[in-house]
Amino acid sequence: MSDPQQYCTFYLANLYFGVSVLNVQEVIKFQPMTFVPLASRAVSGLINLRGQIVTAIDLRRRLELEDREDSEPPMNVVIRTDEGPVSLLVDDIGDVLEVSDSSYEPPPSTMKGVAKELITGVHKLEGRLLLILDIAKVVMVPQLKEV
Repeated sequence: MSDPQQYCTFYLANLYFGVSVLNVQEVIKFQPMTFVPLASRAVSGLINLRGQIVTAIDLRRRLELEDREDSEPPMNVVIRTDEGPVSLLVDDIGDVLEVSDSSYEPPPSTMKGVAKELITGVHKLEGRLLLILDIAKVVMVPQLKEV
């Protein structure tokens, strides 16, 4: 039997997501952003993280969900990538959750759209599903399409 996995969890809309804690650098409150002209709609801007410029990706837009209400600012889940840190903008932060491999299943065949590409699997928990994101694919934001 393999070791349990630990995930940093967060919420988007009514969905519960997780990324491996090994990929998470830190979790911080909303930071002021600088707009990036001509960037993909999923890129909300750039934040200054203690002198380091970090791209902020709106995970709602990346997953093609409805935009968040302006009344609540997003939280930042800063993840490590080979190219440096990237911030994922999420609605709210959950906990660090430890789950066993026995609760893991591949993504449902009914999953559609970009989520099908970005979610590697789910963990069935009591009363909800934990959707596991493929960080490498999430940070590969597609370029703007020609109109």
